[in-house]
Amino acid sequence: MGEILFRTRLAEDMFRGLAPWMTRIPGRLMHVNVIGCGIFAAVSGSSAATTATIGRITIPELAKRGYDDRMSLGTLAGSATLGLLIPPSIILIVYGVAADVSISRLFIAGVIPGLVLVALFMGTIIVWSLLNPSKVPPADIAMSFGEKLRATGHLIPIVLLIVGVIGSIYVGIATATEAAAVGVAGALLLSAVTGSLNWESFKASLMGATSTSCMIAFILAGAAFLSVAMGFTGIPRGLAQWIAELQLSPMMLLLALTVFFALLGCFLDGISIVVLTVAVIMPMVEQAGIDLIWFGIYIVVVVEMSQITPPIGLNLFVIQALTGRDLLYLARAALPFFFVMVVMVALLIMVPEMATYLPQQMTRG
Repeated sequence: MGEILFRTRLAEDMFRGLAPWMTRIPGRLMHVNVIGCGIFAAVSGSSAATTATIGRITIPELAKRGYDDRMSLGTLAGSATLGLLIPPSIILIVYGVAADVSISRLFIAGVIPGLVLVALFMGTIIVWSLLNPSKVPPADIAMSFGEKLRATGHLIPIVLLIVGVIGSIYVGIATATEAAAVGVAGALLLSAVTGSLNWESFKASLMGATSTSCMIAFILAGAAFLSVAMGFTGIPRGLAQWIAELQLSPMMLLLALTVFFALLGCFLDGISIVVLTVAVIMPMVEQAGIDLIWFGIYIVVVVEMSQITPPIGLNLFVIQALTGRDLLYLARAALPFFFVMVVMVALLIMVPEMATYLPQQMTRG
């Protein structure tokens, strides 16, 4: 679906629909990375897929307009982690099964934290832009409010596609895997209706999708091999058991687990972290009186941090494959957004209602 969007007019339409509303915000079109990732996260449930899809659309467009390369790639790397948090999320499904909690409540719990994280990412871009005005290209031609509304009409095909994919899941017509096929069929249909589909673009999309899928599959295969090796060593379980034996207070336990997950994230992918540690960690989390729905959102945010930290930062590998940039260059570009997620973890601990309010309302309803 991402390749079809990239190679037809639909990708350009998404940019044209979002861009007019960004021109007056410091940072301008770099915010399209954040909002685009937030929108696609509501379709994919995968951080790597979000990186690959939005990266194919925004990297060439931002480079063509003269935006700072390092900040553009950093915003993409950070924002693509929203694929793990905004529902439907693959890792929330894994956690829900492992911890035996409601997946639907986990999904609804991720909505507010996801929106807060979007706001934090956009705030970071605004601050950076105000401090580095020379690195932001001048605004495009000013548009009236009516012209902006007309430009927003270009988003209708993308919105219909998202509604079709998410709606097919929530209505129960399709599983998450089948919904991916719905997305591809919808993208083909919309591109045909808009007249931007031809045989050459279809073949290029097919080959590009194959290449991207193989790239992500090899990255995940390498991460899975490392995860199995780490599992055989017993290090993750041993560390989790050691933390349990410390008998820490709830706040100290969360601080210790934050460091623990962040360190594991340097060597394991997020799903492997959850699978290898949840069984050991859940008893002490329950004993500390920590809400399991809240803890699911907390662990996803912490695991998000590992998506942009070397040596096993999946988002960095995907962007490296898209751009050919050095991995350390990408890691430095993503560093500000790593700290943004540290702030998000702190906010989640200080204001747990961010993750618990909507599920509580859902229960009462």
